[in-house]
Amino acid sequence: MRPTSEHGRPEATGAAVRRGPFRAGERVQLTDPKGKLHTIALQENATFHTHRGYFRHDDIIGQPEGCVVRTTSGIEYLALRPLLSDYTLSMPRGAAVVYPKDAGQIVAMADIFPGARVIEAGVGSGALTLSLLRAVGDSGSVHSIERREDFAAIARGNVEAFFGGPHPAWSLSRGDLADVLPLVAEPGTVDRIVLDMLAPWENLDVTAAALAPGGVLVCYVATTTQLSRLAEDLRDHGGFAEPEAWETMVRSWHLEGLAVRPNHRMVGHTGFLLTARRMADGVEAPVRRRRPSKGNYPTTSEEWTPEDLGERTVSDKKVRRVRRDVGQAANPEA
Repeated sequence: MRPTSEHGRPEATGAAVRRGPFRAGERVQLTDPKGKLHTIALQENATFHTHRGYFRHDDIIGQPEGCVVRTTSGIEYLALRPLLSDYTLSMPRGAAVVYPKDAGQIVAMADIFPGARVIEAGVGSGALTLSLLRAVGDSGSVHSIERREDFAAIARGNVEAFFGGPHPAWSLSRGDLADVLPLVAEPGTVDRIVLDMLAPWENLDVTAAALAPGGVLVCYVATTTQLSRLAEDLRDHGGFAEPEAWETMVRSWHLEGLAVRPNHRMVGHTGFLLTARRMADGVEAPVRRRRPSKGNYPTTSEEWTPEDLGERTVSDKKVRRVRRDVGQAANPEA
């Protein structure tokens, strides 16, 4: 049984590890006087070393969040639990993560609601999974599907570390979306599907079959060529309403007295988001009034490789190291 809150209701998964004094085994975000961030995992009898002294982890363990710890040379560090956005950017990773700005857009624009039934394909390192689980809550369900065993192991380690253990709303399957989805979801029962993969247009039939009428398909793609191909294939499919696409850019601001100005660096393009609503069975989407001339459409098709679309290859050595970091080391006998 889950612990209950002070109001007598079951406490949400992960809530307990977000409150109270710091404990051994959890991650802590340290901020130095210049604003530089360091994320460490607290361990008894361990030390945190810098070029200007060190302090013991035991100086933080048992202290309340928001405390200040000093190194042997007197340098002060503010200690806080990392927010979800901080955690996703500092957690061990194999594949590239979906940035918090894009994860927030997916949750909001796809209307990921408490209790929703969500399918996620392309789990990567588990960054987006965390936001989806936060949104659906314990009463919803997120079923993640990942082709690579090593990425699935890294994602599991990151998710369980963040929530303090397995999340009751999360299931993780290995394999191709086209093969796994019909086995884990009845036709027309899924509220939202999120695809983070190289060629999402190859899975439009299986996603259309699983989505409930009015359900939302969300796709995260890296290039304009992928975006164009996906949008046109969605229109040709006929089972979805007119797709919408956008990207988000975040610019922070410098605040110092009257010196208020935008910072010189910003989080610019990371990827494109495309959403489309599922039509009711047997109903065709209205035809668009405007379409570009036929010359705007390619007349030949060709196979695209991950390298053509700018996807970086992750070395086996790095994946093995990250798996060890999240406590999901491969079993050589498996």
